[in-house]
Order: sequence, then C-alpha cells, then structure tokens
Amino acid sequence: MLNEMNASDDARFDLHDEGDASRLSVGGAWTLDHYRTLAARIDGLRGQIPPKTKIAFDGLTALDTAGARLLCRLVGAEKLKNTLPDAALTPEQRTLLETVAGAFAAPFAQPRKEYRFGDVLARIGEAMHALREHMAGLLGFVGLTLEKLLCTALRPRRWRVAATIAQLERIGFDAVPIVALLTFLIGAVTAFLGATVLAEFGATIYTVSLVSYSFLREFGVFFAAILVAGRTSSAFAAQIGAMRANEETDALRVLGLDPVEWLVLPRVLAMMLALPVLTFVAIVCGIAGGMAVCALSLDISPGMFLSIFSTEIGVRHFLIGMGKAPLFAFLIASIGCLEGFRASGSAQSVGEHTTSAVVQSIFTVILVDAIAAMFCMEMGW
Repeated sequence: MLNEMNASDDARFDLHDEGDASRLSVGGAWTLDHYRTLAARIDGLRGQIPPKTKIAFDGLTALDTAGARLLCRLVGAEKLKNTLPDAALTPEQRTLLETVAGAFAAPFAQPRKEYRFGDVLARIGEAMHALREHMAGLLGFVGLTLEKLLCTALRPRRWRVAATIAQLERIGFDAVPIVALLTFLIGAVTAFLGATVLAEFGATIYTVSLVSYSFLREFGVFFAAILVAGRTSSAFAAQIGAMRANEETDALRVLGLDPVEWLVLPRVLAMMLALPVLTFVAIVCGIAGGMAVCALSLDISPGMFLSIFSTEIGVRHFLIGMGKAPLFAFLIASIGCLEGFRASGSAQSVGEHTTSAVVQSIFTVILVDAIAAMFCMEMGW
C-alpha cells in the first residue's frame, strides 16, 4: 500500500507500508520556503508513523535549519539522530541534522522547586563549598605573595621602590586627615560614654584609663584598619580589575614580567608600612579626643590626664596594638589584590569584586582582631 503525501512540488515525504516494516522516503527541498505547507501536513500525520519505520533521504535535494526542525517533528529527534550514520546525505546535511537533532534530543532542565527542606540543605552545601574554594584560593594567593616577597627581598635590583613610594603616599599620607578626624570623634564619644557610666559610681577619673586602654589595644588599630579596608582594598581591587579588563596583566605576562611581583608586592609593602603609621595617628588622635572631653566636661586637666596616662598605662598595651597593624595590612592588601585578579573583563564583574574585597577585608579584620583579643586575654597580656 502506498500513501503519498506531497506537501509541494519541491518538498515531499512518502510513507510506504511494507508489512511489518514501513519506509519513509524524504525528497525535495526542505527549506523555509515550504515550511508552512510541510508543517501543516506533518501535524496531521504526527503519531501515525510506526516505530520501526526506515527513513530514506535519497531524494533530498536541499536542507536548512527549518527543514531539519520539521524532520525532527516528523520522526522524532532520537530516531532521526540514530538514523543519520547510515543515511545517504552530504556532509553538510548530516552535520546540520546532527546538530538540530542533538539540540532537541537533549533533556530540558526542569524548573527548580523552591522552599523545600532539601533545597535549603543544597543551598547550605553550595555555600560551604564556595567558601571552601574561596578560602583555598586566598591561602594559595597569600602563600604565592610571601614566596615572591622572599625571593624579591634577596634581589635588591628587582625592588620597585618608586611604585612602593607612590602607593605609600596614596595609602598612608592621603588617609591621615580622615583617620585623625574619625578617631578624634570616636575618642570623644568613648569618653562621654565612659563618664556617663562611671559617674554613677563616683569613678569618673577612670575615664582616662578607659580611653587609653581602648585606643592603645583595640580602637586605634581597629578603626585604622577598617578605614583602610574600605578606602584602599576597594581601590586595589578596582585598579587590578580594570587592568584585567584592559588585558594589561596579559601584556605583562607576554613581556615576561610577573604580575604578582609588579602589581601586588608594591601594594602589600606600602600597606604594611602605612597602616602602622595610621595606627599611631589613630591612637594619638583618639586619646586627644578623650582628653578634650575630660578637660571640658569632667574637670580633668590635660596635665592630670597625661600624668595618669604615663603612670598607670603600660607600654605593652601600645605594643600589642601596634603589633596587629602589619598583620591586618598584609591581609587587607592580599584580599584586595586577589579580588582584582578574580575580576573578568566586564564592568559588572569589576564592581562586584570591588564590593567583595571591602566586605572580606572588614570581616577578616574583625575576625582576626577578636582572635587576637582572646589570645591576649588567655595569655594574661
């Protein structure tokens, strides 16, 4: 029995019934010009082709993407894909049919169902995996920076003194006014709060010790590091991210130069020199703010304040505060540079990694400062 289904003079498909096996002959030009007519005929025939039907392409003269899509609708993407190896087709036709059949044979992703307990656990697992990968990358970058720092330290000719001094000016000297003003105000607020509480016990004189201890051990280095993290770590990430977007880091590698040595080391060294200076400025200005409040509100003269400060406060508190500064500086600079290298070539990526550098730097400063405070407390320092 012969069923002829001529969609047009140039595009046709004939289904021959041969007992248990059927044969589908495809001929003519299966192109966009005949799409509408072929589609109407195929929709009427869908589901009537036996599963064991053999497909012959002997009469196929032309084929485009629209025709390939119609063939997938006619016989099914999987069956068409399995028929192609033995089909009489030109290499171009076979490649086109394989591509279209493969696209429609691939399973479509099911929409993800939200607000289930399993989804919550999956999200927690993904977040922990991302955190692990991020921490591993940060530790690896810190190790690479230390390696380059040690190798360069033994070769004075490779020191980038001019770049380090330029970064030192931007990081340190340009930040002195904002650090001084902020810590002066924080010192005044700390003295006000301390006096308010201690006045109930008639111990306002201990406001001097409160301000001195807090700024020597914690507030001086902490607020200086927070300001530097927000001001400079973001600048490092944006600068290196922009260089990545402009392919300047690739140009350095082409010239045989190490981007870590040329871009990271000057910034790290400048930060490690600048933050201790800014910490000292923050300590002095914070204590000066507390001294001003004591003189104006508590009738504690600057001479008395300095006398109590020199006799009651040990030098070890100053050394503990200053000792944290290089560690904070190294971590802040490393995080900023790493996020810059992680940025891709788009402005959105540079902005995202700049924000990430600030958040990570501030979080790291708080975490390390808390660990250092607990360690010093346990050691009795």
